[in-house]
Amino acid sequence: MNNLIVKCYSGHTYAEKPRSFEWGGVEYEVEEIEKAWVEPGERHFLVRTGGNKSFKLCYNEAKDRWSIIEVGRS
Repeated sequence: MNNLIVKCYSGHTYAEKPRSFEWGGVEYEVEEIEKAWVEPGERHFLVRTGGNKSFKLCYNEAKDRWSIIEVGRS
């Protein structure tokens, strides 16, 4: 399992806007948040990084844990 470390902007609440993340030993800068939504206990972000790679980042508030799914290239 690859470790995921997300750096994000946090204003009124934690995890308002992911700015970069490290996954599998690679650092990715978030170029654009294409979509953001909230589900009970979770914050979801569809982000695009350099090289037009897309990822879905999810922050689980109860577990205080991020998860990631590589969606592909835009």
